[in-house]
Amino acid sequence: MIELPFARDEYQQRLRKIRTEMAKRGLELLIVNDVANQHYITGYDGWSFYTPQVVLVPIEEAEPVWIGRAMDAAGGLLTAWMKPENVVGFPEDHVQRADRHPMDWIANWIVAKGWGNRHIGIELEAYYFSPKGYARLVAGLPNAKWHDADLLVNWIRAVKSAPEIAYLRKASTLAEAAVARAFEVIAPGVRECDAIASIQAAQIAGSPEFAGDITALPPTILGGENASAPHIMWSDRRFGDNETIALELAGVCRRYAAGLARTMQLGKTPTRVSDTAKAVIEGMDAVLDAVRPGTSAEAVEGAWRKVIQRYGLKKESRIGYSIGVAYPPDWGEHTISLRPGDKTVLAPGNVVHSILGMWMDGWGIEISETILVTETGHETLTRFPREIHVKS
Repeated sequence: MIELPFARDEYQQRLRKIRTEMAKRGLELLIVNDVANQHYITGYDGWSFYTPQVVLVPIEEAEPVWIGRAMDAAGGLLTAWMKPENVVGFPEDHVQRADRHPMDWIANWIVAKGWGNRHIGIELEAYYFSPKGYARLVAGLPNAKWHDADLLVNWIRAVKSAPEIAYLRKASTLAEAAVARAFEVIAPGVRECDAIASIQAAQIAGSPEFAGDITALPPTILGGENASAPHIMWSDRRFGDNETIALELAGVCRRYAAGLARTMQLGKTPTRVSDTAKAVIEGMDAVLDAVRPGTSAEAVEGAWRKVIQRYGLKKESRIGYSIGVAYPPDWGEHTISLRPGDKTVLAPGNVVHSILGMWMDGWGIEISETILVTETGHETLTRFPREIHVKS
């Protein structure tokens, strides 16, 4: 068995919190479709989510149940903490067949357990959970009472334990190594793809003490006009002279992600770039001054907006989100958002990635921090100079 990321008691504590919330909502069974939530509950870790898989949390059982493709059940026995009979594989003849679906088999399994007429909570907004899968599951459980349980587990995840924070600290080290590598290798004439290859090596092997994982979002390096759009992918384009380059990178350890965005300048820094950077850095100082227990998410964003308004700048998108355990295609937890209208009150153990990206006409800059809310204030887990890195 592969060493578990956490002690079994950590998983039991998570289950107690989940079941407490289930009881409040009158749920007798929870079907977990979000891959990150499945890992959070069971420890299961494998690239098997391209076929349907679920985790079942019955209200009264001691252990959850992982159900996925039969060939991947072996991975469950290696990585999940539950007893072997709680790792269940559906047969191969249900994989990618037009005449049957894995959710048919899973529904029959739930009925056989005597859970078919329960009040069932289900995550309806999860990646990799298809409309067809939901339809077949509902058809196979005609006596169930269905309830949308989207984000039930995510909100519990939003408060991190000490062992989770330890992984986030390691992830932050890898994020810093990735940005440092980017500063080393990016230069006029270098291909974007070659820079990305070197950055990814740092993300995976940036520490001699622990391994990095694949990041839920790919590395983003936005040079020249591409920097005006925040999510464009790399190519074999070569960096040019006098480009402003926005970097949005991350480190991941045992699936826990820490984001780190910085900006570099090839050649002389244009006045418009230096002026905007000044505003953004001052805005980050305001964000950090605002982050503490008892402050609302919208108040943090308001502190930022007050600064950039003085500079005549405007940003429509949110400036941060809760971050933690993550699988592709996203490392956000879909709970806390630093934006107007989010009245979530920050609590010790929350971790947010505050990303202050300003994407202008033909150029852009990014600066971010992964921030832990502490008992008395905050701590930036990523610690790296915020000023634009100039490479002449």
